[in-house]
Amino acid sequence: MLAMSASIMAGALYAASPADEAVDQPTPATATMDVEPEEVLDEYCSRCHNDFDLKANMSIEDLRSEDVHSGTNTELWEKILRQVGEGHMPPSSKPQPDPLVRASFVKWLGSSLDNYAAAHPDPGRATVRRLNRVEYANAVRDLLDLDVDFSRELPQDNSGFGFDNIADVLSVSPTLMERYVAVAGKVGRMATGLSSRRELVTSYQVPKDGSIRNSGVPAYNERASDLLPLGSRGGGAFEYYARYDGTYEISGWLNSNTNNETDRELDDRYSVRVPMKAGAHVVSMSFTRRTAPTETVQVLRNTTDYVPLPLDDPKMLDLAVWVDGKKAATIPVPSYRMHQRYSQQNFPRDVLQIDVAGPYDATGIADTPSRQRIFTCRPKRASQEEKCAKTILSSLARRAYRRPVTERDMGLLMKVYASEAAASDFEHGIEAAVEAILVSPHFLFLIEKDPAGAAPGSVHSLTDLELASRLSLFLWSSIPDEELLKTAETGRLKDPKVMDAQITRMLADPRADALTKNFAGQWLYLRNLDQQRPDIDVFPSFDTRLRQSMAAETEMFFAHVLQTNRPVLDFIAADYTFLNQRLADHYGIPGVKGTALRKVSLDPAWNRGGLLGQASILTVTSYGNHTSVVKRGKWVLENILAAPPPPPPADVPALKTEHDGQLLNAREQLEMHRKDPACASCHVKMDPLGFALENFDATGGWRTMDAGQPIDAGAVLPDGTQFSGIAGLRAILLDRKDEFARAFTERLMTYALARGVTATDMPQVRAIARDAAADDYRIQTIIRGIAASHAFTLRKTPDALGEPTSVADARIRR
Repeated sequence: MLAMSASIMAGALYAASPADEAVDQPTPATATMDVEPEEVLDEYCSRCHNDFDLKANMSIEDLRSEDVHSGTNTELWEKILRQVGEGHMPPSSKPQPDPLVRASFVKWLGSSLDNYAAAHPDPGRATVRRLNRVEYANAVRDLLDLDVDFSRELPQDNSGFGFDNIADVLSVSPTLMERYVAVAGKVGRMATGLSSRRELVTSYQVPKDGSIRNSGVPAYNERASDLLPLGSRGGGAFEYYARYDGTYEISGWLNSNTNNETDRELDDRYSVRVPMKAGAHVVSMSFTRRTAPTETVQVLRNTTDYVPLPLDDPKMLDLAVWVDGKKAATIPVPSYRMHQRYSQQNFPRDVLQIDVAGPYDATGIADTPSRQRIFTCRPKRASQEEKCAKTILSSLARRAYRRPVTERDMGLLMKVYASEAAASDFEHGIEAAVEAILVSPHFLFLIEKDPAGAAPGSVHSLTDLELASRLSLFLWSSIPDEELLKTAETGRLKDPKVMDAQITRMLADPRADALTKNFAGQWLYLRNLDQQRPDIDVFPSFDTRLRQSMAAETEMFFAHVLQTNRPVLDFIAADYTFLNQRLADHYGIPGVKGTALRKVSLDPAWNRGGLLGQASILTVTSYGNHTSVVKRGKWVLENILAAPPPPPPADVPALKTEHDGQLLNAREQLEMHRKDPACASCHVKMDPLGFALENFDATGGWRTMDAGQPIDAGAVLPDGTQFSGIAGLRAILLDRKDEFARAFTERLMTYALARGVTATDMPQVRAIARDAAADDYRIQTIIRGIAASHAFTLRKTPDALGEPTSVADARIRR
C-alpha cells in the first residue's frame, strides 16, 4: 500500500458567471495531493487498464494529472472518478487503497474537474430541436385554446438516451412534413369552426376487461373510470370535441357473450340523441340502478363508488348517457343477453364501444374558446379586413414563434391570407394563415441563434426569449404562455429572483403534469405498461382496471413528490402511496374502498412504499408468466443509479431451465449462466438487485413461494455487502442517497436539455445534487438547479461556421 497523508489543499471553487459575450475566464487554483495521482493509478489500476489488456475498453497509460487542468481526457477522468468514488473500482477481489488514500484521490480529482468546468463552461454541441408530437399537440392546445389531443395524428417519435424529445433523433422526412400539413389543416378548420358539417362518427373502444371471464363477477359492478359519476357500473368515458352546436347521436355497443367478443348485431346497439354545444366534452355511458335516498347517502358516507346489484335478479338495467358529468338520457336494456348461438345461455351485459355521430341539425358557427382566441377583432367592412388580419396573425405568430414577429414573418402570412380571402372570404383567409403558422419552421423547431460575429467554439448566454422556450418545454412540454413571454420580452427572465418566481408559478400550473406524463412516464418505463400482457392463466385476477390503477398509483405518487416539493428520496422509501380498492386488494392492504385513488399511509409490514414496491414498476420489469431477476436488476442500475450495464454480447446464451434432468429455479439458472466469464461481469452487479425483489410476482403481488419452493431474497453485492429482500435493498440505496441524487439529476437534465449528458456536464450534475442534499434532497431544488446551470442557459457556437448543428438544421437551411 502507498503511504499517503489524507491532507488536501483544496483550491477555492470558482463560480463563473455566464455573460452575453463569450465566456473566457482564467483557470482557478485546484486541489493538490501529497503524492502524484499517477502513482495511485499505477498501483491499483494499470494492471487491468493498459494498452495490452484494455479491460472495459479503457487504458490509463497516457493519462497525466495535468490533464484535469487543461480539459484533456475529461471523459476518461470522469469514468475514473465515478468508479473509484462509488467504490466499484478496484474490484473487491483486487488490492484496495487505504480509505484515506481513496478519499484523497477522489476529492482531488472531483475538485479539479469541477474547478476547470466552472472556469470554462461548455454547454455542449448546439442542436436545432424539433417539437416532438406531444410537444406539438400541447403547443397547439395552448396557442389556440383547442382542447383536443392531436399527438396521435402524428407518427411516433424515435427515442434516444431514454427519452423521445432528444434533438439528434427527432429527424424530419417528407412523409412527416406531409403529416404536419394534414394535421395543420385539421387543426385550422376545427379551431376556426370552418370544418365540414357532414356527419362524422367517432368511436371509443372501452378497454377490454377479462374480469367477467376470469372471476365470474360482472365487470360492470364497479365504476370503470373516475370520469364517471358515483354509482356507475362498467361502461367508459372519453373526451369528444363537438364541431358545431347541434344534436349528436351517442350509441353503446353491448357484448353478445361472456367473453366480450365483438361479433355484434344491431340489437346489441343502444342509441340516443342529445344536444351538445360546440367544443370539448366528456361523453360517457355506464349502467346505473335506482337507489333509495338512504342508500345514496350511505354510499357517499362510505366514500365508495361500488354499487352492488339488487338481491333480486333484475330484468332490466338502466344504461345512462352522461355529457360533462350530467345525465343526458337513460336507456332501459335487458340485464342479460340471450342468443341462439350460445345455447340460450344468459350473459351479463357490458359496454364494449361508444360511438358519437353528428352533428345533426347543426346551427351556425359557435363562438368557441378557439374562435375567441383567434378572432380578436371582427371587421365590419371590407376595408377593415386587412388591418384586422394583421392584428390577428401578428398576435398568433408571436406566441407560436415565441418571439416578436418580423416584417418578413408578416409578409409571408399576409400573402397566404390574401390569396385565400380573395378566393373565399375573410375567415377562410385567416384559417389558411393559421395552417401556415402551424407548419412554419419557426413553430415546429426550437431555433437558437449565435450573436453576430461569434467566434467558432465560443460560448454565450441564451437570450431571454430562447431561455423562455427552453423552460416551457422542460416544465410544460409546450410553448411559453403570455406571462412568461412578456417577462422574456422585457429582459427580466435572467434575473435569478424572476426566474425562481416563474418556475414556482409554472410548477403550480396544471400544465406541469407534463413532467409526470413525459419525464416520469419514460424514466420509469410507465409507457411500457400498456404493452405488458400477463398470462391470465397464471394471474387470473389481472385485468384492465388493475393495470390502469397500477399506472395511476405511480403517476400520482410522482406528481405528489413534485407538487409538494418532497425529497427525491421518497422514490426509494416512502411511508405513503396512492391506492384504490382494486390495487389495495392486489397488495393485500385493508380498509381502502372504491375506485378513486387516494393517499394511503403504509405499514412497513406491507412491503410497499417507494417505486420498488409499486406494481407498475414490478410488472414492466417482468415477463408475462414469470419474474425476471435480470430485468429488475437492470432497471435499478439504469433508473435509480444511472449506471446501466453494457449491452449483452450478440451470442449470449439463453438461460437453462433444467440441468441433469432437474428443473432449475431462477437463482440456479443464473448461477449456471454466470459461469461464463463474459456474462459474469455484468450479472454480478444486476442479479443481487433483482433477487432482492423476488418476493414480488410478475404483477407486483406479494409471495413467499415460487414453484413450490420458498423464495430466497438474499443477495450479495460485488463488494461483499449482504442484504435481503426489499427492505435490505432500500437500506442499501438510502445508504447511497447521494449517488441516487446525482443519478436522478442526470436523468432529469437529459430530459431538460434534450440531449445526452456528457462528461463536461458532470461537474454541474454534482453541484446540483450537492445543493439538493443541503436542502433535504428536495425535487424542486434539482429542477431549479438544472434551469440555472450553464448547460441550460448557455449556447456554444458550432466549431465550423455554416456547419449544420443537426440533421434538422440542415433541412431548415436548405
